[in-house]
Amino acid sequence: MRTSWILGGAAALMLATPGAAAPPPPAPAILARPAVPGPAVQPYVRVKAGTVVVRNVRVIDGTGAPAQAGRTIILENGLIRSVGAGGLKAPAGAVVLDLAGRTVLPGLVGMHDHMYYIARPNLDAEGHSEPPLLVPQMTFSSPRLYLAAGVTTIRTTGSVEPYADLNVKRMIDAGELVGPHMDVTGPYLEGATSPFIQMHRLQGPQDARRMVAYWADQGVTSFKAYMNITRAELGAAIEEAHRRGLKVTGHLCSVTYPEAAQLGIDNLEHGFFVNTQLDPGKQPDVCSAGTGSPTLQAMTPQSPEAQALIRLLIQRRVAITSTLPVFEQSVPGHAPLNARAMAVLTPQAREAYLYARNLRNTPPRERFATAASNFRNAMALEREFVRQGGLLIAGPDPTGNGGVVPGFGNHRNLELLVEAGFTPEEAVKIATLNGATYLGLADRIGSIAPGKNADLVVVKGDPSKAIGDIGNVEIVFKDGVGYDPGRLLESVRGRYGQY
Repeated sequence: MRTSWILGGAAALMLATPGAAAPPPPAPAILARPAVPGPAVQPYVRVKAGTVVVRNVRVIDGTGAPAQAGRTIILENGLIRSVGAGGLKAPAGAVVLDLAGRTVLPGLVGMHDHMYYIARPNLDAEGHSEPPLLVPQMTFSSPRLYLAAGVTTIRTTGSVEPYADLNVKRMIDAGELVGPHMDVTGPYLEGATSPFIQMHRLQGPQDARRMVAYWADQGVTSFKAYMNITRAELGAAIEEAHRRGLKVTGHLCSVTYPEAAQLGIDNLEHGFFVNTQLDPGKQPDVCSAGTGSPTLQAMTPQSPEAQALIRLLIQRRVAITSTLPVFEQSVPGHAPLNARAMAVLTPQAREAYLYARNLRNTPPRERFATAASNFRNAMALEREFVRQGGLLIAGPDPTGNGGVVPGFGNHRNLELLVEAGFTPEEAVKIATLNGATYLGLADRIGSIAPGKNADLVVVKGDPSKAIGDIGNVEIVFKDGVGYDPGRLLESVRGRYGQY
């Protein structure tokens, strides 16, 4: 039976069955009490915490409402004290920032934001590499890249070094390291086969249950199932996670979307790209050869199969994570070459990305016609899911493709959501308030309103008219402290892919 629960900061409230055993202790807080920035963080602080007045800004508040010009926001003790017209009086002793020509948005809530980079040993220009596929951890660079882009809360959505992720979170929460709030996802819940040498391979349902229990005890706050997990293993993992007030998402293949929804999964990653329910020859508990591409080709938004699936997902309250930037990489000529993102890559990571980009863009491009049509169809399915009332959240999935870099990829996700047909304000809501809603933290983050955390992004320009302006980040407020994106980016120049 699926457990009903709410995770809100430090508390997890469980609906217990009379006579049942007492639930485990509450899950750790995703949003910790704000800490004073320590010596390692101070060099990146531009505006100290206290009382700060931000004047003459345009506000996109994260609710999907139209942008409002000429607004004033007052921050006090890490919270938003008030939001009003331009004449709102500044409290005595406040730092006043006149930011005419700027737009303020809620801090982005990245829901598929990894802390690692995938490396292919001895990759050459023809795309050949040697085994094994490796996953080096980006403990230093990733948190800085996210925060520099205005991503103030992340879910790691699968960990390869969970102890490192947990310790980074604790140090960020203590003011010892710079970075976003973190929902630390446990190690991948993967089945008996996997291309990744650093993943544990489950040996059955009891192993899945033990793994969830162990990592929940260590402090992770979510879990992710992976491509080769069985239905029995997934069901056991979901049951144990729900017993502890934690949620489970999945990048699936061996288990179809309808099967996962019936098992009680909370979230499905990668939009509708990896659902395998219509793949030819799909066998139970086995990842299909097509890994979802045939299903996506067949399942147009108005098809009976798509309509039935969307109804099931909404009925079962399964959120969908849009990760359009990582799938854009398979469409020739679609992804722009971002010079600022290229600057933070190591020479080796940049070379590997350009090899892959050149191979994809080399004629005949007709080789990728299916990828292009699938991409358009996946966009349309995400729109239809939202139109019917589904909860769409967002994250770029920055892994081993240099075209999807932490922070820069989050911005690209917003641009692609607008390309998919959402308004800029709707895209911002998907990337902010919707993620906060999924986490059970909508009362604290995800939109701009009095009483909420002072997690804000100041950008030059007007993303409500030109969504590309989202990349012009000038100040990032997290818990009322204003950080300097330029200094953060400079500190990791040429390092992403190394550490």
